[in-house]
Amino acid sequence: MSNDAPLWTPSAERREATNLHRFVRFVREATGNEDIGSYAPLYDFSIRHPARFWQLVWEFCGVRASGDFEPALVDGDRMPGATWFPDVKLNFAQNLLRFKDERPALIFRNEWGHKRDITYAQLHAMVGRVAHGLKQAGVEKGDRVAGFLPNLPETIIAMLATASLGATWSSASPDFGVNGIVDRFGQIEPKVLFCADAYAYGGKRHDCLGKVRDVLAAIPSIERCVVIPYSGESLQLDGLRGAITWDDFVGSEDHPPEFVATPFNHPLYIMYSSGTTGKPKCIVHGAGGTLLQHLKELVLHTDLKREDHIFYYTTCGWMMWNWLVSSLAVGAAVVLYDGSPTYPDGNALWNLADEVGISIFGTSAKWIDATAKMGLKPRETHKLHALKTILSTGSPLAPESFDYVYRDVKERVLLASISGGTDIVSCFALGNPVLPVWRGELQCRGLGMKVEILDDAGKPVREQPGELACTASFPSMPVYFWNDPDGEKYRAAYFSRVPGVWCHGDRAELTRHEGIIIYGRSDATLNPGGVRIGTAEIYRQVEQLPEVLESVAVGQRWQGDERIVLFVRLRDGVQLDDALRDRICTQIRDNTTARHVPAKILQVADIPRTISGKISELAVRAVIHGEAVKNTDALANPQALDLYAALREALAS
Repeated sequence: MSNDAPLWTPSAERREATNLHRFVRFVREATGNEDIGSYAPLYDFSIRHPARFWQLVWEFCGVRASGDFEPALVDGDRMPGATWFPDVKLNFAQNLLRFKDERPALIFRNEWGHKRDITYAQLHAMVGRVAHGLKQAGVEKGDRVAGFLPNLPETIIAMLATASLGATWSSASPDFGVNGIVDRFGQIEPKVLFCADAYAYGGKRHDCLGKVRDVLAAIPSIERCVVIPYSGESLQLDGLRGAITWDDFVGSEDHPPEFVATPFNHPLYIMYSSGTTGKPKCIVHGAGGTLLQHLKELVLHTDLKREDHIFYYTTCGWMMWNWLVSSLAVGAAVVLYDGSPTYPDGNALWNLADEVGISIFGTSAKWIDATAKMGLKPRETHKLHALKTILSTGSPLAPESFDYVYRDVKERVLLASISGGTDIVSCFALGNPVLPVWRGELQCRGLGMKVEILDDAGKPVREQPGELACTASFPSMPVYFWNDPDGEKYRAAYFSRVPGVWCHGDRAELTRHEGIIIYGRSDATLNPGGVRIGTAEIYRQVEQLPEVLESVAVGQRWQGDERIVLFVRLRDGVQLDDALRDRICTQIRDNTTARHVPAKILQVADIPRTISGKISELAVRAVIHGEAVKNTDALANPQALDLYAALREALAS
């Protein structure tokens, strides 16, 4: 299909009814700048006058706060180091709980057929009761509360209760193994842990409490463990230190939430890097920056309104869960689903869209590709009357997937491929309800995000691939990394390549339409199916096996996505056979997640290392793709690369 014409263009009626169209008028009137009449000059204004722009977003979206809004930005030229709204105080939960009426707040469905709808009034009351339980457990401003939970209403309620007290929330999905949870929560030392007894996936009940027992034994800071009886089976709390059921913890008396005011940069969320060079880094996101950035993206770029039903297929260990939950600040209905998106068949999520009237439907690029390969044609089998926008992220959305959506899902729909990350709990490039959709492209750079594509010399380029970078500060940058007092890990993660410039690790291109094409990762982070995985998490498991001396894991481009290939160097006399492959896979699966399990495992005699002794994943990845290896002088054993070149044929299937 040609890229000479857009796949979708908003009608004049739709464009003029958007929040973004209203915001353009609002900015023009507030600034007196008559040149701001469309997205391009608005974007230019947002990056030229960032302090004023974010003040206007604040006002337009009705953020609830107190204090002095001037100055909006201090040391704006420093990156990192700029400070946003230093004299403002707010409470994140209060902004998400501004509505207290009978309209739906949470609509929950799962694979087991469970159905629950919770109104805004009910949500407000439940958050107050859980917050009271947390106070009784000794949780105060600055304490950490963790959730090892499925995508349940209780997960959102516990997070909001935590935030209402000025405490900090961190969550992970229940498919993580014990080591993965301890590597994360063990660093931040939570006082309370929320968990469920089990979760549903693929037609099976998966127990959680066995893992929770091990987690409690490994993290002594946890004083209270709140167990949600999700599966409906009788709870066995024996051996669970400090355990209490959800109902007993919440109690029966109402306690209106008390919202503790916090500074703009007060820690709201702790999220985790992928663990490429060791234990995952703990990324701390501030309450104000998260709220302001999410409102900008939801209200302006996603065109979210009170009447919308918004859904994203996500676990609470992925940043899209945090992003989705912020929709409550708009008063929309947030749709949650727990279970496999392909059980009992590939129509589970399309059925959900019809049942509850989803208007904004979010998913992964991998799932869109999978439904296309299944031969599903929702356009012929489902009504999808309410559906106006489809969001896709996690990995680059292939041009063929754009074709599939407009051919077989719905013709009159905005397909918005979006890209950002856990690092910023938001997006660098995303959708736009007033712009056309071009095949294979993200529609635009986000307002207030000075995104540029840099060549190898660090210079901005257009219409050619390079490093995706952000060259000016923005409110949702991490506040800091946990246990990184001098900021060394933080600076090394994003600013080591070009000082003062955020380099994100994505290879991308700025197109002639002012859109973005994402080609994949430019660093060693693995990204199968859009799930970022650090190589160190795999190495830690594989190298516990006595037969394995060392290993190197890389991502191989495969059928429009990426798969993990693991190379192992074994002890003398040991050969890689099917039995050892199975043991390696089991070790990884049991202690991390199924997503960490490599698609291919191959034996090698040597592994390339830098002169300083670091494994060079990038060199291996380049070789298996037939690409030139940059700076082989930095390798202590460059001859080892010949071993991987010889394996290209084995990697062709």
